[in-house]
Amino acid sequence: MKNTLFAAAAALSLATAATTATAAAQDYVLDASHSQIVFSYNHLGYSTTYGLFSGFEGNISFDQEDPAASSVSVSMPLSSMFTGWEARFNHFMGPDFFNAKGDEVVSFSSTAIEVTGDDTAKITGDLTLNGVTKPIVLDAKLNQTGTHPMAGKEWAGFDATATVIRSEFNLGQFAPFVSDEVELKISVEASKAE
Repeated sequence: MKNTLFAAAAALSLATAATTATAAAQDYVLDASHSQIVFSYNHLGYSTTYGLFSGFEGNISFDQEDPAASSVSVSMPLSSMFTGWEARFNHFMGPDFFNAKGDEVVSFSSTAIEVTGDDTAKITGDLTLNGVTKPIVLDAKLNQTGTHPMAGKEWAGFDATATVIRSEFNLGQFAPFVSDEVELKISVEASKAE
């Protein structure tokens, strides 16, 4: 049962799960205030540099009887990226990288879920970044499901990791000196839809 729950939960890797056994799919939505994606990369061998995305939105349709039939969709504005240094943010948005206008969106949609343990799964999906769509695999873990003590409704929490090769998204400037591999750490909460 926990495996089945996780498969959907994991499906959000960015997202959400069900705690009641039903034959029909259940909808969940991300808690934008408690969902983040932290990214990191090696800077010239001297340091690991971090940034994050938060405040994104998404939902999942979870079929507890058939987790492979579940789906997840998550998106966020590129402009929600936080680097901790305004000059770095401006550089990322400039012609060396995104050449962004301000309305660009980053999105992820799951295409397959493989349960790998009692509370783990691999979630394959399409990442659209910088106008390029490529498949990535998230290693996801179900943290907890149950009734949220403050909200009083069904809730789920997940963590996931992945590696993105930035040059595959036409963002390879300064590689390999600045690492081509960008590590993602994802942590999300989601609530059962009203």
